[in-house]
Amino acid sequence: MLACTRALACYKASVERRISLSALVVHRSQFEALLRSVWLTYAAAEKDIEKLNANLDLDSEQAAKNILQAQDMLEALSKSGPKEAYDALAGFKDNSWKALNSYVHAGIHPIRRHSEGYPMALAHGTLCNANGLGILSGMQAVVLSGAQPLQSKILDLAARHPSCMPQAL
Repeated sequence: MLACTRALACYKASVERRISLSALVVHRSQFEALLRSVWLTYAAAEKDIEKLNANLDLDSEQAAKNILQAQDMLEALSKSGPKEAYDALAGFKDNSWKALNSYVHAGIHPIRRHSEGYPMALAHGTLCNANGLGILSGMQAVVLSGAQPLQSKILDLAARHPSCMPQAL
């Protein structure tokens, strides 16, 4: 609880400095990077993996742009990924994607937040969502490292700080 309270105090300070708009753009990037990592691990076609492993030049850059979009990655994960990872990522996307797109593309959300400020419930919910993505990222790092027994330690960390984690959907 104390860690979450400190994080909220930092968040409030960032709001006062008007840097939270950028933070929410990064929040979407956090989600997309995690989604791509899980998708590459469990569901990507070999041709997509090859596109991302190619030497960087103009042709490979263009080819890499043509990999699946977020929704298609989620659909592939629903068929061949871990159910828990899919459920968490799909839930995040269902609840946050439209608003985060608005931040990325300078839509109504950042305009209203700039003029009206951030309600504390929104700030807390965003912080909890970022923490949830952090826990999922830790789980993915454990999977990629081959040290699966560490997953229980990551889950224990989340369980010790429920007020700092997103609500189950």
